[in-house]
Amino acid sequence: MPSGQVDDDTALINSYGKKILINTDVLVEGIHFSDATTSPEDVGWKAIMANVSDLASSGVEEILGITVGMITPANTQWFWIENLYNGMQKALKKYGGNIIGGDCSCGQQKVIAISAIGTLGKLHLHRSNAIDGDCLIASGPHGLSRLGLALLLSDPLANKNKLSKTLKEKAINAHKRPEAPIDALQALISCKPKELPWRAAGTDSSDGLFEAIYSLCESSNCQAVLNPKELPRDIHWPIGSHWDKWCLEGGEDFELIASLPPIWAKALVEKFPTSRIIGFMKSGPPKIMWSNGNELKKEKLLDFKHF
Repeated sequence: MPSGQVDDDTALINSYGKKILINTDVLVEGIHFSDATTSPEDVGWKAIMANVSDLASSGVEEILGITVGMITPANTQWFWIENLYNGMQKALKKYGGNIIGGDCSCGQQKVIAISAIGTLGKLHLHRSNAIDGDCLIASGPHGLSRLGLALLLSDPLANKNKLSKTLKEKAINAHKRPEAPIDALQALISCKPKELPWRAAGTDSSDGLFEAIYSLCESSNCQAVLNPKELPRDIHWPIGSHWDKWCLEGGEDFELIASLPPIWAKALVEKFPTSRIIGFMKSGPPKIMWSNGNELKKEKLLDFKHF
């Protein structure tokens, strides 16, 4: 097994003159979706998009195809299956690729497992490529999906502040129909200064901003220093501790988080207006700190978790 292969969400295979990226992502009923908040078409969309997001954050050039593994209870109605695949097809129409195989079975709860295959482009983003002096950049705002879920569940925390109609609509859409950071990847590639090598670290923030940053630190054996004033918040995002928590750990944001040289990071901000430099990387054992030196503890967050 190549060194560092299991650090990323994708596998890289050198074959047939092309470098191939392979990724598998699983959506489980009751964990990632439920009938209370998510239509079957939205589930299908998100199942594809989550895989495309992982491929994008590794540097994909073209989506070749996907396979579908599905488990459903015996009493699942056909309209649910049909609309699930409608959502998948809409996502594939946007991002590319076709359904090229899969398997289905019966079980006690719905499970959708997608394996996506794509080709690697000029830039291989890998979590282990971050180095001391890099800027840490996020391609867009965080916490919107978590707010959208709270709004759909009528969570009182979502109504602690008087939220704008624009923010509510944006948050619900971010939860139901998130977008993979393909545009951010293309902007990152197109704005690379000519004098720099093709070296950058990257991942997506599907498990939350904190988890994404920490994965870069752990794989690259370095530290991240965050500027609290530059957290990637939406322009309409309220101020408050639990709002910052949702920004950091809400999960399912699907933005590109990258560690790259300062001049490249500044070029990306100019090229891709929703992106923001949120901190920098430095040498030292893996951890995340605020700019005042206080460590940001993972166990104090844990808002988004799979188990």
